[in-house]
Amino acid sequence: MRKLVYYVAVSLDGYIAGPNAEFDFYPLSDEMAAWINARYPETIPTHVRKLVGLDGVPNKVFDTLVMGRGTYEPILDVPSTSPYAHLRQYVVSKTLRIDDPTVQVETGDAVELVQRLKAEDTGMDIYLCGGGKLAASLLPEIDEIILKSYPVVAGAGIPMFSGEFRPTLFTPTRRESFDNGAQVTWLTRA
Repeated sequence: MRKLVYYVAVSLDGYIAGPNAEFDFYPLSDEMAAWINARYPETIPTHVRKLVGLDGVPNKVFDTLVMGRGTYEPILDVPSTSPYAHLRQYVVSKTLRIDDPTVQVETGDAVELVQRLKAEDTGMDIYLCGGGKLAASLLPEIDEIILKSYPVVAGAGIPMFSGEFRPTLFTPTRRESFDNGAQVTWLTRA
């Protein structure tokens, strides 16, 4: 069965983005960027893939992406209505209208959407791209978290999970460190 994987960058104080959806405060490094490009090329937006030599590189882990409206809307500044054209894209929103056949808007229950996607006979894993409210609503369906932890305090912003109090145990299975002080930790549902 396919897994729902929350692949996400987070600050030391638990924010995935700033108050205005900023994410440029994370300390980047060539080493970590090369690692992400090699390991998870499909997590790089289509317009950036061309710039870093990933255009046409096959997906390795994910073939489907689920994101919330708050994650999707800033991408419209690129400009593009299809930020991950190399993946099946679902935007969870009750009010958003998109005129792009490559992006599907899910107006129903996000949990039911993920359950349908997980039940498909074939396919790779499902990339939960964000944001915090959607991740909180999908917490019962998250099978794995790939947490890119950066050594920076944001102070305010969009939390990794923004929802009700619901303690859920995950078990760390692996960790890698990078020259920018960041660590990637893989955690599976306990």
